[in-house]
Amino acid sequence: MGEDIKRSLLVKETSAGEEETRVIDGEEELSLKRRVWIEIKKMWLVAGPAIFTRVASFGTNVVSQAFIGHIGSLELAAFSLVFTVLVRFGNGILLGMASALETLCGQSYGAKQYNMLGIHLQRSWIVLCVGTLFLIPLFVFTTPIFEALGQADNISEVAGYISLWVIPVLFAFVVSFTCQMYLQAQSKNMIVAYVSAVSIGIHIFLCWLLSVKFKYGVPGVLVSTIISYWLPNVGQLLFILCGGCPETWTGFSMLAFTDLWDVVKLSLSSGVMLCICMEAL
Repeated sequence: MGEDIKRSLLVKETSAGEEETRVIDGEEELSLKRRVWIEIKKMWLVAGPAIFTRVASFGTNVVSQAFIGHIGSLELAAFSLVFTVLVRFGNGILLGMASALETLCGQSYGAKQYNMLGIHLQRSWIVLCVGTLFLIPLFVFTTPIFEALGQADNISEVAGYISLWVIPVLFAFVVSFTCQMYLQAQSKNMIVAYVSAVSIGIHIFLCWLLSVKFKYGVPGVLVSTIISYWLPNVGQLLFILCGGCPETWTGFSMLAFTDLWDVVKLSLSSGVMLCICMEAL
């Protein structure tokens, strides 16, 4: 009788222990799901605006190409050639060089050296502007370059005309990429997404107005393209310079001209790496 009572108590204790284990496992599972959900939300707060910005930037080219296509097949072929080859190459180089700023700003922000973020931003402006100057000859001599590569003379001539209009877009890349990296390091991505949304909407309207309504043709589409690339930059610069980042932007400084060689080396290595990856894709 005593053994039966002990066995019964042991079974109850075992059942209670298993039930407690199941409860603990359930709490751990719930806690894990909650942690995963929190991390996903944090990730999308950063990644979501960045993805939308890239889509809006790509959409600018798509909208321009669509309106160019209504003008003529020759203009469409030249536009596609310029943006597929030259702009893609310049975009890869400059975006890669700007990615060095993301590393520097992330390290400084993590170390709570907030004032250095503004210095890194100004250094990156200097380095990328100089790098853009080296890319300009590709756009100035587009016609002879394409002719040497075997393109038809009429397409090469129109491509040379279009490529001259694209030079302001290169300098727009400088401001756009660097400001995005600077703001992303501080998790201030929404301002970038807002100005990109406004820009793509204005671009569609201007393309229709200039190329369809007023019949300005290729120059009308290219003017709209330049405006749509610079509008987000104006918004980002106003946000940064007018108090949107009080901890990290303390004004222009001569410190931006110091230690530039280290920034150049990091930017060039990043630019070459990303450009090779983009061209491989």
